[in-house]
Amino acid sequence: MLTAEENNLLTRTGPDTPMGQYFRRFWQPVALSSELREPDGPPVRVNILGEELVGFRDTDGRIGLIDSHCPHRGANLFFGRNEECGLRCVYHGWKFDVDGKAMDLPNVPPGVRMHNTMRVKAYPTREYGEYIWAYMGPSAEELPGGTLPEVPQLEFGQIAPENRYVTKQLLECNWAQIIEGDLDTSHFSFLHMPAPNVPSNQNPDAPADERRLRWIRNDPMPQFSIKEHEVGFVVGGMRDADGEKYWRMTQYMLPSHGTGPSAMPGETYFGFTVVPVADEASWVFTYAWNPDRVIGDEERAKLRKGHGVIAELGSDYVPLKNRSNDFMIDREVQKHSTFTGVKGLAEQDAMIQQSQGYIADRTRENLTATDAAIVRFRRTVMEGAQGLASGTEPAAPRRHDYYKTRPGSWFAAEGVPFDDVLLERFGDPLGRVPAG
Repeated sequence: MLTAEENNLLTRTGPDTPMGQYFRRFWQPVALSSELREPDGPPVRVNILGEELVGFRDTDGRIGLIDSHCPHRGANLFFGRNEECGLRCVYHGWKFDVDGKAMDLPNVPPGVRMHNTMRVKAYPTREYGEYIWAYMGPSAEELPGGTLPEVPQLEFGQIAPENRYVTKQLLECNWAQIIEGDLDTSHFSFLHMPAPNVPSNQNPDAPADERRLRWIRNDPMPQFSIKEHEVGFVVGGMRDADGEKYWRMTQYMLPSHGTGPSAMPGETYFGFTVVPVADEASWVFTYAWNPDRVIGDEERAKLRKGHGVIAELGSDYVPLKNRSNDFMIDREVQKHSTFTGVKGLAEQDAMIQQSQGYIADRTRENLTATDAAIVRFRRTVMEGAQGLASGTEPAAPRRHDYYKTRPGSWFAAEGVPFDDVLLERFGDPLGRVPAG
Protein backbone atom coordinates (compact mmCIF):
# COMPACT_ATOMS: atom_id res chain seq x y z
CA MET A 1 0.00 0.00 0.00
CA LEU A 2 1.18 3.51 -0.80
CA THR A 3 0.15 6.81 0.69
CA ALA A 4 -1.65 9.29 -1.55
CA GLU A 5 1.55 11.33 -1.76
CA GLU A 6 3.60 8.28 -2.79
CA ASN A 7 1.01 7.31 -5.39
CA ASN A 8 1.22 10.79 -6.88
CA LEU A 9 5.02 10.56 -6.97
CA LEU A 10 4.83 7.23 -8.82
CA THR A 11 2.15 8.13 -11.33
CA ARG A 12 2.49 11.83 -12.22
CA THR A 13 4.85 12.43 -15.15
CA GLY A 14 4.23 16.00 -16.27
CA PRO A 15 7.22 18.28 -16.95
CA ASP A 16 7.13 19.78 -13.46
CA THR A 17 6.94 16.50 -11.49
CA PRO A 18 9.80 14.44 -10.03
CA MET A 19 8.81 11.33 -12.03
CA GLY A 20 8.36 13.39 -15.17
CA GLN A 21 11.86 14.77 -14.81
CA TYR A 22 13.16 11.26 -14.12
CA PHE A 23 11.59 9.91 -17.34
CA ARG A 24 13.15 12.79 -19.25
CA ARG A 25 16.65 11.60 -18.27
CA PHE A 26 16.10 8.51 -20.46
CA TRP A 27 15.58 8.17 -24.21
CA GLN A 28 11.93 7.38 -24.97
CA PRO A 29 10.43 5.75 -28.07
CA VAL A 30 7.91 8.21 -29.47
CA ALA A 31 6.85 6.79 -32.86
CA LEU A 32 7.41 3.97 -35.31
CA SER A 33 9.96 4.73 -38.02
CA SER A 34 7.32 3.57 -40.50
CA GLU A 35 5.04 6.44 -39.42
CA LEU A 36 7.62 8.80 -40.95
CA ARG A 37 8.62 6.55 -43.78
CA GLU A 38 9.37 9.09 -46.52
CA PRO A 39 11.43 12.30 -46.61
CA ASP A 40 9.10 15.29 -46.89
CA GLY A 41 6.19 13.01 -46.02
CA PRO A 42 3.23 13.91 -43.79
CA PRO A 43 4.07 15.00 -40.22
CA VAL A 44 2.65 13.02 -37.28
CA ARG A 45 1.25 14.09 -33.94
CA VAL A 46 3.43 12.96 -31.02
CA ASN A 47 1.74 13.44 -27.66
CA ILE A 48 4.13 12.23 -24.99
CA LEU A 49 4.90 12.99 -21.33
CA GLY A 50 2.23 15.67 -21.22
CA GLU A 51 3.57 17.56 -24.23
CA GLU A 52 2.02 18.10 -27.66
CA LEU A 53 4.70 17.67 -30.31
CA VAL A 54 4.91 17.04 -34.02
CA GLY A 55 7.37 14.74 -35.77
CA PHE A 56 8.58 14.95 -39.39
CA ARG A 57 11.26 13.49 -41.64
CA ASP A 58 12.98 16.20 -43.64
CA THR A 59 14.29 16.17 -47.20
CA ASP A 60 17.61 14.67 -46.06
CA GLY A 61 15.94 11.95 -44.00
CA ARG A 62 16.58 13.55 -40.62
CA ILE A 63 13.88 13.32 -37.96
CA GLY A 64 12.54 16.47 -36.31
CA LEU A 65 10.48 16.49 -33.12
CA ILE A 66 9.28 19.97 -32.29
CA ASP A 67 6.59 21.77 -30.33
CA SER A 68 3.34 21.41 -32.22
CA HIS A 69 2.42 25.09 -31.87
CA CYS A 70 4.03 27.75 -34.03
CA PRO A 71 5.59 30.46 -31.84
CA HIS A 72 4.00 33.17 -34.00
CA ARG A 73 0.28 32.76 -33.32
CA GLY A 74 0.03 29.22 -31.97
CA ALA A 75 -1.21 27.45 -35.10
CA ASN A 76 -0.68 23.70 -35.05
CA LEU A 77 2.34 22.65 -37.10
CA PHE A 78 0.81 19.21 -37.69
CA PHE A 79 -1.01 20.91 -40.57
CA GLY A 80 2.26 22.34 -41.87
CA ARG A 81 4.07 21.78 -45.16
CA ASN A 82 7.07 19.45 -44.89
CA GLU A 83 9.34 20.81 -47.61
CA GLU A 84 12.97 21.64 -48.39
CA CYS A 85 14.48 20.51 -45.07
CA GLY A 86 11.91 22.17 -42.84
CA LEU A 87 8.34 22.28 -41.60
CA ARG A 88 6.43 25.37 -42.68
CA CYS A 89 3.39 26.70 -40.82
CA VAL A 90 0.51 27.17 -43.24
CA TYR A 91 -0.86 30.18 -41.32
CA HIS A 92 1.87 32.74 -42.11
CA GLY A 93 4.67 30.66 -43.61
CA TRP A 94 7.10 30.46 -40.70
CA LYS A 95 9.44 27.54 -41.29
CA PHE A 96 11.60 25.53 -38.84
CA ASP A 97 14.31 22.90 -39.26
CA VAL A 98 14.74 19.67 -37.28
CA ASP A 99 16.68 21.55 -34.58
CA GLY A 100 13.86 24.06 -34.12
CA LYS A 101 15.72 26.95 -35.72
CA ALA A 102 13.72 29.38 -37.86
CA MET A 103 14.64 29.00 -41.53
CA ASP A 104 12.19 31.52 -42.98
CA LEU A 105 9.95 34.21 -41.46
CA PRO A 106 8.36 35.66 -44.58
CA ASN A 107 6.19 38.22 -42.80
CA VAL A 108 9.07 39.61 -40.70
CA PRO A 109 10.97 42.54 -42.31
CA PRO A 110 14.58 41.85 -43.39
CA GLY A 111 17.24 42.77 -40.86
CA VAL A 112 15.02 42.21 -37.83
CA ARG A 113 16.91 40.28 -35.12
CA MET A 114 14.07 37.75 -34.87
CA HIS A 115 15.36 36.06 -38.04
CA ASN A 116 18.43 34.91 -36.09
CA THR A 117 16.90 34.23 -32.69
CA MET A 118 13.49 32.69 -33.34
CA ARG A 119 13.27 29.03 -32.41
CA VAL A 120 10.64 26.45 -31.58
CA LYS A 121 11.28 23.85 -28.88
CA ALA A 122 12.96 20.78 -30.42
CA TYR A 123 14.19 17.50 -28.98
CA PRO A 124 17.10 15.31 -30.15
CA THR A 125 16.03 12.13 -31.95
CA ARG A 126 17.55 8.81 -32.93
CA GLU A 127 16.30 5.77 -34.85
CA TYR A 128 16.86 2.39 -33.27
CA GLY A 129 15.04 -0.90 -33.78
CA GLU A 130 12.54 0.68 -36.23
CA TYR A 131 11.44 3.17 -33.59
CA ILE A 132 12.07 6.90 -33.35
CA TRP A 133 13.46 7.78 -29.92
CA ALA A 134 13.61 11.21 -28.31
CA TYR A 135 15.59 12.71 -25.46
CA MET A 136 13.45 15.25 -23.62
CA GLY A 137 15.78 16.04 -20.73
CA PRO A 138 18.33 18.81 -20.17
CA SER A 139 20.70 19.82 -22.94
CA ALA A 140 24.09 18.14 -23.15
CA GLU A 141 25.74 21.23 -21.69
CA GLU A 142 23.62 20.93 -18.53
CA LEU A 143 24.49 17.27 -17.91
CA PRO A 144 27.56 15.78 -16.20
CA GLY A 145 30.27 15.20 -18.80
CA GLY A 146 28.62 17.54 -21.29
CA THR A 147 27.08 14.77 -23.40
CA LEU A 148 23.70 13.13 -23.79
CA PRO A 149 23.26 9.49 -22.81
CA GLU A 150 22.81 6.90 -25.56
CA VAL A 151 19.65 5.06 -26.62
CA PRO A 152 19.27 1.86 -24.50
CA GLN A 153 20.72 -1.02 -26.48
CA LEU A 154 17.80 -3.43 -26.16
CA GLU A 155 18.54 -6.63 -28.03
CA PHE A 156 15.66 -6.39 -30.50
CA GLY A 157 17.29 -3.32 -32.04
CA GLN A 158 20.61 -5.08 -32.65
CA ILE A 159 19.38 -7.95 -34.79
CA ALA A 160 18.26 -8.03 -38.42
CA PRO A 161 14.86 -6.46 -39.14
CA GLU A 162 13.55 -9.79 -40.43
CA ASN A 163 14.18 -11.25 -36.95
CA ARG A 164 11.88 -8.80 -35.20
CA TYR A 165 8.37 -7.38 -35.27
CA VAL A 166 7.61 -3.96 -33.83
CA THR A 167 4.42 -1.98 -33.29
CA LYS A 168 2.74 0.16 -30.62
CA GLN A 169 -0.64 0.27 -28.89
CA LEU A 170 -2.55 2.83 -26.85
CA LEU A 171 -3.77 1.96 -23.35
CA GLU A 172 -6.06 4.26 -21.41
CA CYS A 173 -4.43 4.05 -17.99
CA ASN A 174 -1.37 5.19 -16.09
CA TRP A 175 2.02 3.83 -17.07
CA ALA A 176 2.79 2.18 -13.72
CA GLN A 177 -0.23 -0.13 -13.91
CA ILE A 178 1.13 -1.65 -17.10
CA ILE A 179 4.57 -2.33 -15.65
CA GLU A 180 3.06 -3.78 -12.47
CA GLY A 181 0.85 -6.10 -14.50
CA ASP A 182 3.90 -7.48 -16.28
CA LEU A 183 5.82 -8.07 -13.05
CA ASP A 184 2.89 -9.98 -11.51
CA THR A 185 3.35 -13.49 -12.91
CA SER A 186 0.86 -14.93 -10.39
CA HIS A 187 -2.08 -13.46 -12.32
CA PHE A 188 -1.35 -15.81 -15.22
CA SER A 189 -2.85 -18.66 -13.17
CA PHE A 190 -6.24 -16.97 -13.52
CA LEU A 191 -6.52 -14.14 -16.05
CA HIS A 192 -5.15 -16.07 -19.05
CA MET A 193 -6.62 -19.49 -18.30
CA PRO A 194 -9.68 -21.46 -19.44
CA ALA A 195 -12.83 -21.39 -17.35
CA PRO A 196 -12.60 -23.60 -14.22
CA ASN A 197 -14.85 -26.26 -15.75
CA VAL A 198 -12.62 -26.67 -18.84
CA PRO A 199 -10.10 -29.51 -18.38
CA SER A 200 -7.71 -28.40 -21.15
CA ASN A 201 -5.06 -25.81 -20.33
CA GLN A 202 -4.58 -24.75 -23.94
CA ASN A 203 -4.48 -21.03 -24.78
CA PRO A 204 -3.59 -20.32 -28.43
CA ASP A 205 -3.01 -16.62 -27.66
CA ALA A 206 -0.31 -17.39 -25.06
CA PRO A 207 3.31 -17.93 -26.12
CA ALA A 208 3.59 -21.17 -24.11
CA ASP A 209 2.58 -24.77 -24.70
CA GLU A 210 -0.14 -26.69 -22.86
CA ARG A 211 2.33 -28.38 -20.52
CA ARG A 212 3.72 -25.09 -19.20
CA LEU A 213 0.24 -23.62 -18.96
CA ARG A 214 -0.85 -26.58 -16.84
CA TRP A 215 1.84 -25.90 -14.26
CA ILE A 216 0.98 -22.21 -14.22
CA ARG A 217 -2.69 -23.00 -13.75
CA ASN A 218 -2.07 -25.54 -10.99
CA ASP A 219 0.20 -23.31 -8.88
CA PRO A 220 -1.26 -19.83 -8.29
CA MET A 221 1.33 -18.92 -5.63
CA PRO A 222 4.74 -18.83 -7.32
CA GLN A 223 7.74 -18.18 -5.12
CA PHE A 224 9.57 -15.03 -6.17
CA SER A 225 13.29 -14.31 -6.36
CA ILE A 226 14.66 -10.93 -7.39
CA LYS A 227 18.17 -9.93 -8.40
CA GLU A 228 19.16 -6.34 -9.08
CA HIS A 229 21.36 -5.46 -12.03
CA GLU A 230 22.89 -2.33 -13.52
CA VAL A 231 19.67 -0.94 -15.01
CA GLY A 232 16.89 -2.59 -12.99
CA PHE A 233 16.29 -6.15 -11.88
CA VAL A 234 15.34 -9.64 -13.03
CA VAL A 235 12.44 -11.50 -11.38
CA GLY A 236 12.05 -15.26 -11.19
CA GLY A 237 8.69 -16.86 -10.39
CA MET A 238 9.06 -20.55 -9.43
CA ARG A 239 6.22 -23.07 -9.64
CA ASP A 240 5.92 -26.80 -9.00
CA ALA A 241 6.21 -28.89 -12.16
CA ASP A 242 5.84 -32.65 -11.66
CA GLY A 243 8.88 -33.07 -9.44
CA GLU A 244 10.84 -30.22 -11.02
CA LYS A 245 10.54 -26.45 -10.74
CA TYR A 246 9.25 -24.30 -13.57
CA TRP A 247 10.78 -20.82 -13.63
CA ARG A 248 9.43 -17.80 -15.54
CA MET A 249 11.85 -14.88 -15.60
CA THR A 250 11.00 -11.26 -16.38
CA GLN A 251 13.36 -8.35 -16.91
CA TYR A 252 12.50 -4.88 -15.64
CA MET A 253 14.71 -2.07 -16.91
CA LEU A 254 14.50 1.58 -15.93
CA PRO A 255 12.34 3.43 -16.25
CA SER A 256 9.63 1.49 -18.09
CA HIS A 257 10.91 -1.47 -20.11
CA GLY A 258 9.32 -4.88 -19.46
CA THR A 259 9.36 -8.36 -20.97
CA GLY A 260 7.20 -11.42 -21.33
CA PRO A 261 8.58 -14.38 -19.32
CA SER A 262 7.48 -17.43 -21.32
CA ALA A 263 10.12 -18.04 -24.03
CA MET A 264 12.15 -21.22 -23.96
CA PRO A 265 15.43 -21.35 -25.96
CA GLY A 266 14.70 -20.85 -29.66
CA GLU A 267 11.27 -19.33 -29.08
CA THR A 268 10.41 -15.73 -29.85
CA TYR A 269 10.92 -13.20 -27.05
CA PHE A 270 8.44 -10.44 -26.24
CA GLY A 271 9.11 -7.03 -24.73
CA PHE A 272 7.65 -3.57 -24.45
CA THR A 273 8.40 0.00 -23.40
CA VAL A 274 5.71 2.12 -21.75
CA VAL A 275 5.73 5.86 -22.41
CA PRO A 276 3.13 8.08 -20.75
CA VAL A 277 1.03 10.16 -23.10
CA ALA A 278 -0.24 11.90 -20.00
CA ASP A 279 -1.02 10.53 -16.56
CA GLU A 280 -4.19 8.72 -17.70
CA ALA A 281 -2.99 7.14 -20.96
CA SER A 282 0.15 5.44 -22.26
CA TRP A 283 1.75 4.33 -25.47
CA VAL A 284 3.08 0.81 -25.20
CA PHE A 285 5.79 0.15 -27.78
CA THR A 286 5.69 -3.63 -28.20
CA TYR A 287 8.25 -5.82 -29.91
CA ALA A 288 8.88 -9.47 -30.61
CA TRP A 289 12.35 -10.70 -31.50
CA ASN A 290 14.15 -13.94 -32.21
CA PRO A 291 17.96 -13.82 -32.23
CA ASP A 292 18.16 -17.35 -33.67
CA ARG A 293 15.91 -17.19 -36.72
CA VAL A 294 13.79 -15.08 -39.03
CA ILE A 295 10.23 -14.29 -37.95
CA GLY A 296 8.44 -15.68 -41.00
CA ASP A 297 5.24 -14.67 -42.75
CA GLU A 298 3.02 -17.03 -40.77
CA GLU A 299 4.32 -15.81 -37.42
CA ARG A 300 4.06 -12.17 -38.53
CA ALA A 301 0.45 -12.70 -39.54
CA LYS A 302 -0.21 -14.15 -36.11
CA LEU A 303 1.41 -11.13 -34.45
CA ARG A 304 -0.60 -8.72 -36.59
CA LYS A 305 -3.79 -10.39 -35.37
CA GLY A 306 -2.63 -10.17 -31.76
CA HIS A 307 -0.41 -12.58 -29.87
CA GLY A 308 1.55 -12.46 -26.63
CA VAL A 309 1.90 -8.86 -25.42
CA ILE A 310 0.73 -7.55 -28.80
CA ALA A 311 -2.98 -6.76 -29.20
CA GLU A 312 -5.05 -6.77 -32.37
CA LEU A 313 -4.92 -3.15 -33.51
CA GLY A 314 -6.81 -0.70 -35.65
CA SER A 315 -5.10 1.59 -38.13
CA ASP A 316 -4.71 4.20 -35.37
CA TYR A 317 -2.86 1.69 -33.13
CA VAL A 318 -5.77 1.58 -30.70
CA PRO A 319 -6.60 -2.03 -29.75
CA LEU A 320 -9.85 -3.16 -31.35
CA LYS A 321 -10.96 -4.44 -27.95
CA ASN A 322 -10.79 -1.45 -25.66
CA ARG A 323 -12.40 0.52 -22.87
CA SER A 324 -15.10 1.93 -25.15
CA ASN A 325 -16.56 -1.50 -25.99
CA ASP A 326 -15.83 -3.27 -22.67
CA PHE A 327 -13.09 -5.23 -24.46
CA MET A 328 -15.84 -7.15 -26.29
CA ILE A 329 -16.35 -9.34 -23.25
CA ASP A 330 -18.58 -12.35 -23.99
CA ARG A 331 -20.30 -13.55 -20.82
CA GLU A 332 -21.22 -16.91 -22.34
CA VAL A 333 -17.59 -17.52 -23.26
CA GLN A 334 -16.65 -16.46 -19.73
CA LYS A 335 -19.13 -18.92 -18.26
CA HIS A 336 -18.17 -21.90 -20.37
CA SER A 337 -14.80 -21.39 -22.08
CA THR A 338 -12.32 -18.84 -20.68
CA PHE A 339 -11.74 -17.24 -17.31
CA THR A 340 -12.42 -13.71 -18.58
CA GLY A 341 -14.61 -13.96 -21.68
CA VAL A 342 -12.17 -11.55 -23.36
CA LYS A 343 -10.18 -12.87 -26.32
CA GLY A 344 -6.46 -12.22 -26.50
CA LEU A 345 -3.65 -12.29 -23.95
CA ALA A 346 -2.74 -8.61 -24.41
CA GLU A 347 -6.40 -7.65 -24.37
CA GLN A 348 -6.95 -9.51 -21.09
CA ASP A 349 -4.01 -7.68 -19.55
CA ALA A 350 -5.23 -4.33 -20.90
CA MET A 351 -8.75 -4.97 -19.65
CA ILE A 352 -7.70 -5.71 -16.10
CA GLN A 353 -5.10 -2.94 -15.91
CA GLN A 354 -7.56 -0.35 -17.16
CA SER A 355 -10.26 -1.69 -14.84
CA GLN A 356 -8.13 -0.45 -11.92
CA GLY A 357 -8.98 3.09 -13.00
CA TYR A 358 -7.21 5.62 -15.16
CA ILE A 359 -4.83 5.98 -12.19
CA ALA A 360 -5.02 3.15 -9.67
CA ASP A 361 -5.64 4.15 -6.05
CA ARG A 362 -2.85 2.27 -4.28
CA THR A 363 -3.94 3.52 -0.85
CA ARG A 364 -6.72 0.91 -0.91
CA GLU A 365 -4.80 -2.20 -1.90
CA ASN A 366 -3.75 -5.16 0.27
CA LEU A 367 -0.55 -6.74 -1.01
CA THR A 368 0.61 -10.34 -0.56
CA ALA A 369 3.90 -12.21 -0.94
CA THR A 370 3.26 -12.65 -4.68
CA ASP A 371 3.48 -8.86 -5.08
CA ALA A 372 7.18 -8.76 -4.16
CA ALA A 373 8.31 -7.62 -7.60
CA ILE A 374 5.71 -4.85 -7.65
CA VAL A 375 6.99 -3.54 -4.33
CA ARG A 376 10.57 -3.63 -5.65
CA PHE A 377 9.58 -1.79 -8.83
CA ARG A 378 7.87 0.99 -6.93
CA ARG A 379 10.77 1.44 -4.55
CA THR A 380 13.33 1.41 -7.37
CA VAL A 381 11.69 3.99 -9.57
CA MET A 382 10.48 6.23 -6.74
CA GLU A 383 13.95 6.33 -5.18
CA GLY A 384 15.36 7.28 -8.59
CA ALA A 385 12.89 10.15 -8.97
CA GLN A 386 13.45 11.36 -5.41
CA GLY A 387 17.21 11.18 -5.85
CA LEU A 388 17.03 13.29 -9.00
CA ALA A 389 14.83 15.83 -7.22
CA SER A 390 17.57 16.05 -4.57
CA GLY A 391 20.26 16.65 -7.18
CA THR A 392 21.54 13.12 -7.91
CA GLU A 393 21.50 12.25 -11.60
CA PRO A 394 20.46 8.63 -12.31
CA ALA A 395 23.22 6.29 -13.43
CA ALA A 396 21.10 3.97 -15.61
CA PRO A 397 20.81 6.26 -18.67
CA ARG A 398 24.60 6.08 -19.05
CA ARG A 399 24.57 2.28 -18.87
CA HIS A 400 22.95 1.81 -22.26
CA ASP A 401 24.88 -1.38 -23.05
CA TYR A 402 23.40 -3.16 -20.02
CA TYR A 403 19.90 -3.04 -21.51
CA LYS A 404 20.71 -6.06 -23.65
CA THR A 405 18.94 -8.64 -21.49
CA ARG A 406 16.59 -11.56 -22.07
CA PRO A 407 13.55 -12.97 -20.29
CA GLY A 408 12.45 -16.58 -20.49
CA SER A 409 11.40 -19.90 -18.99
CA TRP A 410 13.43 -22.80 -17.65
CA PHE A 411 13.06 -26.10 -15.79
CA ALA A 412 15.34 -26.93 -12.89
CA ALA A 413 15.62 -29.56 -10.21
CA GLU A 414 14.26 -28.98 -6.73
CA GLY A 415 16.64 -26.83 -4.69
CA VAL A 416 18.56 -25.21 -7.57
CA PRO A 417 19.04 -21.54 -6.58
CA PHE A 418 17.88 -18.67 -8.76
CA ASP A 419 21.47 -17.68 -9.60
CA ASP A 420 22.15 -21.10 -11.10
CA VAL A 421 18.83 -21.13 -12.96
CA LEU A 422 19.80 -17.84 -14.63
CA LEU A 423 23.21 -19.22 -15.54
CA GLU A 424 21.72 -22.40 -17.01
CA ARG A 425 19.10 -20.56 -19.03
CA PHE A 426 21.06 -17.50 -20.21
CA GLY A 427 24.74 -18.19 -19.60
CA ASP A 428 24.79 -15.11 -17.40
CA PRO A 429 23.87 -14.67 -13.70
CA LEU A 430 21.54 -11.74 -14.49
CA GLY A 431 20.07 -12.74 -17.83
CA ARG A 432 22.29 -10.43 -19.85
CA VAL A 433 23.10 -11.42 -23.42
CA PRO A 434 26.66 -12.78 -23.54
CA ALA A 435 29.05 -10.80 -25.71
CA GLY A 436 29.96 -12.18 -29.08
